Amino acid sequence: MRRDVITSALAVVVLTVLLGLAYPLVVTGIAQVAFHGKANGEQVRMNGRLLGSKLIGQDFRGLRRYFQPRPSTATSYNAAGSAFTNLGPNSRTARDTFAASLRAYLARERPFDAGLTAGKVPVDAVTSSASGVDPQISQANAAIQAHRIVAVRHVPLAVVRKLIEQNTSARFLGVLGEPGVNVLALNLALDRTTR
Repeated sequence: MRRDVITSALAVVVLTVLLGLAYPLVVTGIAQVAFHGKANGEQVRMNGRLLGSKLIGQDFRGLRRYFQPRPSTATSYNAAGSAFTNLGPNSRTARDTFAASLRAYLARERPFDAGLTAGKVPVDAVTSSASGVDPQISQANAAIQAHRIVAVRHVPLAVVRKLIEQNTSARFLGVLGEPGVNVLALNLALDRTTR
C-alpha cells in the first residue's frame, strides 16, 4: 500500500509539472513567436496608448462622426461581460429588442439617407453577435453608415468607400463566412485621413 501511495504522489507531481507548467509554457512560447499579435489580443496602439483590440468591438455610441458597431449584449461593450442573449425566434423580448435596435438605427441613419427603409437595414445592424462584442459589421451596414460619415465629416463618398474596402476582411479560405468590416480599424483610418 505504501508503494502505491508513493507511486500515485509521484505521478501527480510529474504530471502537474509536465501538464500544468511545461506544456502551457511551451504553447505560450510558440504562440508568442509564431502568432505574436494574435497571442496578445491584436491590440491596437497609437503613440504608445492602448486604443482597443481588433478582436473586440468598441463602444462608439453617441459619436456620430464614427462608424457604429453591432448592438451589444455586453454593458458598454465590456468583453468581460460578453454573452449571447439565449433568446429564441419566438421570444417577445427578442422581437422587442430587435425592433428597438431597428428604430434607433433608422433614427441615426435615415436623416443622411432618405431612401433608407426598414427592409434595407442589414441584419447585423439590429442584432448582436454570439459574443456580444463582434468587432466587425457587414459591408452593407458600412455602406449605409457611410452617408452619415460623409455628411458629418465632409469627406467625399469615394474616400469613405475606399476606406471601407481597405478595412474589409475576406471570407475565411475564400468560402466560409461573409466579408466583414473592422469598425475600430475603419474609424482609425478615417481619423488618419480626415485630420
